[in-house]
Amino acid sequence: MRTQKDFLVHHPCNLRIQSLRARKGPLACVLWSFPRLQASFTDNVQGFASMTTYTLPQGFVASCGCTGDSTNFPTAALNQMAYGSSTAYGPACGMCFNLTLLNTFLSVPPFNPPVHPSVIVKVTDLCPLSKTGWCNATTSGPNGAGHDLNFDLAFPSTSIPSNFFPSNASFYGYTDFGVWNISYQSVSCTNWGGWKDAAALGSVANQGPESVCCAANPTNSSNTCTSYSDHNGIA
Repeated sequence: MRTQKDFLVHHPCNLRIQSLRARKGPLACVLWSFPRLQASFTDNVQGFASMTTYTLPQGFVASCGCTGDSTNFPTAALNQMAYGSSTAYGPACGMCFNLTLLNTFLSVPPFNPPVHPSVIVKVTDLCPLSKTGWCNATTSGPNGAGHDLNFDLAFPSTSIPSNFFPSNASFYGYTDFGVWNISYQSVSCTNWGGWKDAAALGSVANQGPESVCCAANPTNSSNTCTSYSDHNGIA
């Protein structure tokens, strides 16, 4: 298995993860089956992904239907193929991951920071499939960074330091690299910053279970959300 060091010393464009269709045997970094495949859950999943950021208003109820108070803590959207639904909630909703920044690849040269900050996030939102961008991985191939997963971090956030992303403005002339290579590791949501805040857990109360699903700490198929689009025959 590649280590973080192995990842850092190779050019990111050459680190394309095998496409899903070509993999054989246990899928160590696949979280669950993707849309149109039978759902399953794998413990201790880990691997490499890309990370972008987007603006999520404080108190906003996103695709999963997690409570507005979840935005008081680190959250992220996940690309549609890994999220498991094309709309509303999917199997990823409520799952928690430790995300570690590795390096950038759009900058010239790639930026390899001396420190690699980590953040534990809860998936509360969908990053829809598109023809361009970083959430466009499909079963036919990965995104432009060579990854099957993209975590779209809600940032800025009151729960994440404003200097979370390393930079070198004196060399590059800017501080925002836009997209990063990261490593991810699934973790128990008991490690998430919002775990001890009851108001930040679960789904909003004013909508029925047919329209929202935000698992507090999904650990197996019995407490993991299903796919809204698959259940309702939506492509």
